[in-house]
Amino acid sequence: MVPRVSTSIPHPDFAAERFTRCPDARFQPAPADGVLPDGFFTTTNLPTYVRIGGQWRMPREPRMDGALVLDAQGELWIREGRRVRAGERVVVGLAEDGTEGVYVNTAYLGGGGEGEFKFMTSEVSREKPIDYAQMARVLVDERERGGYPIWVTGPALVHSRARADMTWFIANGFVGALLAGNAVAVHDIEASIFGTTLGMSGTGEATSGGHGLHMRAINKVRAAGSIAKAVEAGVITNGIMHACVVHKVPFVLTGSIRDDGPLPDVVTDNVGGQDAMRRHAVKATMAVLVATALHAIATGNMLPAFVTEKDGSLRELPTICVDSSEFVVSKLKDRGTHQAFGVVTNAQDFMHVLRLYVERELSARVSAAKPA
Repeated sequence: MVPRVSTSIPHPDFAAERFTRCPDARFQPAPADGVLPDGFFTTTNLPTYVRIGGQWRMPREPRMDGALVLDAQGELWIREGRRVRAGERVVVGLAEDGTEGVYVNTAYLGGGGEGEFKFMTSEVSREKPIDYAQMARVLVDERERGGYPIWVTGPALVHSRARADMTWFIANGFVGALLAGNAVAVHDIEASIFGTTLGMSGTGEATSGGHGLHMRAINKVRAAGSIAKAVEAGVITNGIMHACVVHKVPFVLTGSIRDDGPLPDVVTDNVGGQDAMRRHAVKATMAVLVATALHAIATGNMLPAFVTEKDGSLRELPTICVDSSEFVVSKLKDRGTHQAFGVVTNAQDFMHVLRLYVERELSARVSAAKPA
């Protein structure tokens, strides 16, 4: 099966009578900071249009589970409820078919007619074939067009010995930003300093006293002041975080209750972590989610299902979710990220094979560009 990637999404024909007869959207002021008016419109991750002054407009920074807000300058945004300020104008209404001035484009999803944004509609199986060649083409295309692919990773990527592959993707310009938790960075840094991850050697064997090595790694970074300073000081000499610092790839590390340390770069406030991740999600032109359930779902909730090109055209936002369990991939799709293409395999195999196909694609393009 080939994932539906880089698919053009046509704008509706707003000259059609069904749209010209629609009213303008209704707005009501937010009654207080972080409080939305009753009956506010709840957004999806699909292309959404709001009729204002007889014109259909798309809001900026689209995502699901937000509100439509018209700011004082007349700019239309999708905002999380907690970010709405008292008095700001918020769209009210429940209809998504344009009859209340808001239209959600579901026609492009297929099925012979218009549907609606829904949860719990996944079809994921480990028996589905994986088209690595297509994924490689999409990733290379994103680099060539100057896109912003965000990678969301879990610690299994480090433990499974896919660390070198992730480092390669960062070093070769295939990563716009890295979103992860404290554990990913801790285990990667432990691997750089001590050659282990949670005390496990590269051959998968436990080492004597290895249970404390991740704490020693954290301590060294805290003593340096930050991950970047630890790289500059030669404490961290290789790996994922080293590559991010050296190649100036931004990263967001968010915390959880169970975190050790944490590292000084970790955002430990949940809302602050959301905001930090969101700053990259709004720029994303592709997403690769590997071996992380909670971070994958969190990121999926922040992403639109589409990319708006510079000329105003739309295309689907390629989203690849990789996990060894169907449960995680299904969970992501069930929470509304319908565009996600599920790859049910382990992180090591996925990263190794994807890198192989990307290298083949790069080689093929170089050969094709050479004069005959």
